[in-house]
Amino acid sequence: MASSSKNRTTMAKRDRENAVRERRLRKQAKKAARKEAAAQPTADVASDTPATDEHAEPSTDAEPTA
Repeated sequence: MASSSKNRTTMAKRDRENAVRERRLRKQAKKAARKEAAAQPTADVASDTPATDEHAEPSTDAEPTA
């Protein structure tokens, strides 16, 4: 005859399972962030460097020297 009582999961086991689940999500988020950052390195570098025009006229804002 089969037992009518159910095996219960302890709170400690639930906590361990939740911790593993959260760890996996954090790891997956980190991996996605690294992948996204690696896909766009030129956009970050281009925005940090000022644009210079080699053929631009010199600025006339400075006071002339005599």
